[in-house]
Amino acid sequence: MKKLMVIAAVALLASCTVKKEVDQYTIDQFYKNVNTWFSGFSPDETKILVSSNETGIYNVFEISLGDGSKRQVTSSTDDSYFAVGYVHGTGQILYSADKGGNEINHIYLLGEDGSTVDLTPGDEVKASFNGFSPDKKVMYFSTNGRDPQYFDLYRMNVGEWKPEIIWENTEGFDYSGSTRDRNILALAKSITTSENRLFLFDRVTGRTTEISEADKPGSYSASGFSNDNASFYYTTDVGKEFAYLVKYDIATGGREVVYEADWDVRGCSFSRNEKYRMIMVNEDARIKLKITDQSTGQDVVWPDIQGSNIEDLAISESEKYLLLGLGTSRTPGDLYLYEFGGTDMKKLTNNLNPEINPANLTEAEVVRYASFDGLEIPAIYYKPLTATKKNKVPAMVLVHGGPGGQAMTYYDPLIQYLVNHGYAVLDVNNRGSSGYGKSFFKMDDRNHGDKDLKDCIWGKKWLQTLEYIDSENIGIIGGSYGGFMTMAAMTSAPDEFKVGVNLFGVTNWLRTLKSIPPWWGSFRESLYNEMGDPFTADSVRLYNISPVFHGQNVKHPVMVLQGANDPRVLQVESDEMVEAIRSAGVPVEYVIFPDEGHGFVKKENEIKAYSQIREFLDKYLKGTGEES
Repeated sequence: MKKLMVIAAVALLASCTVKKEVDQYTIDQFYKNVNTWFSGFSPDETKILVSSNETGIYNVFEISLGDGSKRQVTSSTDDSYFAVGYVHGTGQILYSADKGGNEINHIYLLGEDGSTVDLTPGDEVKASFNGFSPDKKVMYFSTNGRDPQYFDLYRMNVGEWKPEIIWENTEGFDYSGSTRDRNILALAKSITTSENRLFLFDRVTGRTTEISEADKPGSYSASGFSNDNASFYYTTDVGKEFAYLVKYDIATGGREVVYEADWDVRGCSFSRNEKYRMIMVNEDARIKLKITDQSTGQDVVWPDIQGSNIEDLAISESEKYLLLGLGTSRTPGDLYLYEFGGTDMKKLTNNLNPEINPANLTEAEVVRYASFDGLEIPAIYYKPLTATKKNKVPAMVLVHGGPGGQAMTYYDPLIQYLVNHGYAVLDVNNRGSSGYGKSFFKMDDRNHGDKDLKDCIWGKKWLQTLEYIDSENIGIIGGSYGGFMTMAAMTSAPDEFKVGVNLFGVTNWLRTLKSIPPWWGSFRESLYNEMGDPFTADSVRLYNISPVFHGQNVKHPVMVLQGANDPRVLQVESDEMVEAIRSAGVPVEYVIFPDEGHGFVKKENEIKAYSQIREFLDKYLKGTGEES
C-alpha cells in the first residue's frame, strides 16, 4: 500500500490548501471484497439462502437472521453455484449452475446428505426456475429441451421430481409470469428491442387475449397478477417517454394507470398477502424503491443508508421482514434486514474488505455533456482523489454492454481500482442507452458504431476540458457491446484514443448475428430489426461496421480479453481481431480464459484480467510499469 500526498481544495476556503493522505490498494485487496445475492427466506424465517463468491467462486450459503452467522452449503471449485431456494417441508435446497460460463444452466437438487441430482438433464438443455405453488408442493420451471429455440413451461411434484409439460411454446413467446395457479400465463413477443406485444393466455379455456394495443405500439412488460386472479399489472411507455405502471382488469379489459414518474418505472410486486406493494424506479442511473402499506395507504419508511442503491429486495412470506441489498458507488452491496414497524436495520453481511477505507475511493457523479450534434449525453464520472491541475491524470472512457444497456452508480471494482491508481473514468450512457426515455433509446437503431461512438468521442473531448486531465493520454474500454464500441473507435476513429481495451467484444457482426445461441430464438427477430439482418442486404452495412475487417486502420495499442466458452461472442472473433491488429504492426495483448464465458466470475480470473489491464494502461498511458 502506498501513501500519496495530494493537495485538496477546501470548499469553504478556496484560497487555502490542506494535505490529504490517500491510500492505494492492490488488486488483491479489492478482490477480498465479497458479492452476496439473496435467494430466499427459510420456511421458519430464521435464515436466508444466498449466493456468495467469498471462496473465489460463487457458492451457496445460509445466513442466520439472529446472529448473522454464515454456513457454507456447497463447495464448488470449478463452476459457480447460484442459490435458487429452499424446498419446503424438507432439508433440501435448489441451486443453478452452468459449465464454465456456457450459459446452459441446469437446476440441481441438493439433498440433506449432500447428494446432488440434476433435475433438468441434457447437454443442450437450458433451464430456469419459475417458482413454487402456494402450498410449496409443486415446482415450476421452463426449459428448451423440446425445441432448442423456445422455452416450454413444466411442473414437478416435490419429492417425485418428474417433469410434466403444462404449456408448449410453439410460437416463440417469452414466458413472463403467471397467476399462482399457473392457469393464466403472461406471454411476450418481441418485435424490436424497443417494441413488443403482450398477451394473457388462459390454459383452462385456451383463450389468448392481447394486452398490447395494435394502434399503440411500444414497450410492454409484465409485472404480475393479483392474488385473486382479477388483475394483471404491467409497465408500458405507450404515449409517453418513460414507462409507467398499469392495472388491467382481466374480466372487463379496463385499464387504470397506477403509478408514473419522470423516469422509467421498472416494475411492481406485492408481498404474499398483498399487504405491501413495491415499485422500483430507474431514476438517473440509480434505483429508487417505493413501498406502500396498502392497508393504510402510507409509504413505508426504513432507516436511510446514505447514498445507497437498491440492489436486492424481498419481503418474507409472513410479511414481517424486509430484506434489502444496499450498496454505494464506493462500497459493494450488503444485505440488511428490516422488521416492519421497527426503527433499525440489521446488517447481515460485511462485504467490504476491512483493509479498504471507502474514504480513499471515489464517489460516482452523474454528469452531462453536449455531443457532436448538441444532444445531451448523461454519464457517470469518477475523479481520482489525487487529480489536481499540477498532478494531471490520464483517463478512460468506459462503454457499457448492450446494445441498450445503462451505466449505473453501482460499485464496480475495476472502476474503483483504476481510479484509485490515478485514472479518471467516464462511464458513458451514449444514445441508445436505456433509462433516459424511449426516444433516446431508439437513437442508435441501424446506426451502431456511428453516432453512439461519436457520443463517446465527445465524452473524451469533455474530459479534455478538465484542467486536471492529461488530455493526450485518454483511452477507451468496454465489454460485450462496449467491446465492439472500443474496437470501432480504434478502427474507424484511430486517432482519437491512445489505447483500447476490449473485453469479449463483438468484432464481426455477420458471424455474431448468424451464430446467436438457439435459446435466443424468440429474441433473434427483434435484434435483427435493430442491428440488421445478416442474411439480407443489411450484410453490407454489418460488414462495414465490423472492426475485424478494418484491423489495418488501428494505430494505437489494444488489449483483448476473452472467455473461451463464450456463447455470445465466440473466441474466434477475438482471435481474428487480434491477428488483424498484429498484421498492422500495432502492439496488441491477448488474454484468454479457458474456464470463463461472456464475462468473468472467478475471482482469480478477475484479478488476473484487471491487474493486466492496469499494467497495460500504465505502460501506454503513464509510461510506467508499476506492479499491481
